[in-house]
Amino acid sequence: MFTVLKKEGNARRGEFKTVHGTVQTPAFMNVATAGAIKGAVSAFDLKDIGCQVQLCNTYHLHVRPGDKLVKELGGLHKFTGWDGPILTDSGGFQVFSLAKLRKIREEGVQFNSHVDGRKIFMGPEESMQIQSNLGSTIAMAFDECVQNPAPYTYAKASCERTVRWLVRCKAEMQRLNALEDTINPHQMLFGINQGCTFDDLRIENMKQIADLDLDGYAIGGLAVGEPKEDMYRIISAVEPFMPQNKPRYLMGVGTPGNILEGVSRGVDLFDCVMPSRNARHGHLFTKQGIININNEKYKNDLLPIEEGCNCPTCQHHSRAYIRHLFKAGEMLAMRLCVMHNLYFYNTLLLEIRDALEAGTFQQYKEKYTEILDTRI
Repeated sequence: MFTVLKKEGNARRGEFKTVHGTVQTPAFMNVATAGAIKGAVSAFDLKDIGCQVQLCNTYHLHVRPGDKLVKELGGLHKFTGWDGPILTDSGGFQVFSLAKLRKIREEGVQFNSHVDGRKIFMGPEESMQIQSNLGSTIAMAFDECVQNPAPYTYAKASCERTVRWLVRCKAEMQRLNALEDTINPHQMLFGINQGCTFDDLRIENMKQIADLDLDGYAIGGLAVGEPKEDMYRIISAVEPFMPQNKPRYLMGVGTPGNILEGVSRGVDLFDCVMPSRNARHGHLFTKQGIININNEKYKNDLLPIEEGCNCPTCQHHSRAYIRHLFKAGEMLAMRLCVMHNLYFYNTLLLEIRDALEAGTFQQYKEKYTEILDTRI
């Protein structure tokens, strides 16, 4: 299922085989929360920008249009038109970030929908059932995402509960995959490492979930406001205890610099709303740094966003035109910029894979880690 083809230090060049296609790693997973990339980008556009994996969200799709309806319509692949691998986030992060009122107990979490206020209960079994209805390639385990910083005693209790929930997730997925009417009987399960910024909790939690022999492992609860140095320290502390023969996923990360640092510490998969969210405000990634296309200096600029870029936007449109679209309030501005930023991210990961194959990743990392995160 997952093969490490080459290593440079802790950085890994791998191949992840799934029922919906093979993912070349390290890879960036493009965030289509409700089944679409925000900014009017469709599943079919993703092919043009080098996307390998689409990420959708369990909570949002459960609230609307409803996971049972998606199942009736053939699952996420038929519903969205994307035929490659799809990862569904468990909904845990949204439960803890969006729900103003929630009650956590051993069974799961009781909370109110952020859309219409109706009461929803979600626990390990419910999350697995929703994700099974969606028919994703990879389902994420239901976990508690604790805010940083958190008291040590609470973080420890939360880790222990998350492990108990993970055991229930695994049992429920095995049951669901055996049903005759399941959409994807080969659905995979990834466990999530938690423990805030406490090294000992992170390591102990990783040891416990590694023993469950899951299809992959994620590091969650980071990139939520803590200093990036803490994030890098936690990844380095946890990595030795992550199975070597399973894919590793750093959730919600991040900037191009974060990704380069993550790869160097042994991470295989990344996702983040940053490239699409920033693009919708005119903040665009280039090899020279980040530009704000709304700036006055681009008013008469007939160059593409980035010279030499082969994305659909840079092939056809100028900085001046895109800036005009933003000033005129045209939706096309967001679409063109989201296309560029996602192409940039997917191309960045392609170049990282090429550097790993050539044995030049360290030089590539040293050259680009700081400059790619710098605002021009």
